[in-house]
Amino acid sequence: MSRQILETSSDRPEPGSTELQIVERRRWMAVLAKATLADLEAVWNAQTPQPAYSFLRQAEIGLVMVRGRTGGTGAPFNLGEMTMARCVVRLANGTTGFGHVAGRDRRHAELAAVFDGLLQDPTRRRVLEETLVNPIERRQHAAKAARAGAVAATKVDFFTMVRGE
Repeated sequence: MSRQILETSSDRPEPGSTELQIVERRRWMAVLAKATLADLEAVWNAQTPQPAYSFLRQAEIGLVMVRGRTGGTGAPFNLGEMTMARCVVRLANGTTGFGHVAGRDRRHAELAAVFDGLLQDPTRRRVLEETLVNPIERRQHAAKAARAGAVAATKVDFFTMVRGE
């Protein structure tokens, strides 16, 4: 059975609960991390006035260890290292925003951190969800579906024929 069928109302976070806020924040942080810099810059440049912020941690580049699990569930092992940019900002209202992105793009990490901080503000969240997070998320889902379709088109089904002896 699918998780949706087994899920009961007690499994879902209550509206306004800390757990729901964490789930929502994970969602927008993932979207921001995978967004293109051009998308973030376009929305940033449209902000009037642009929110003031200061750096708690300047955007920096480092390495992180990527871990895997055999078969997805087995014992963890170190797969290898990848570069990552991270940044931490404090907005003028005191909210702290974090940005972590794969690769070496410091500006991307900075804007991801700023938008993370802005999205934590309930008065700004609705507009930013409509102008930034939701459109980017839709494009990311469409690109993923297109890649999955291209892969599915090349799928080969193997079967064994039994010889009649």
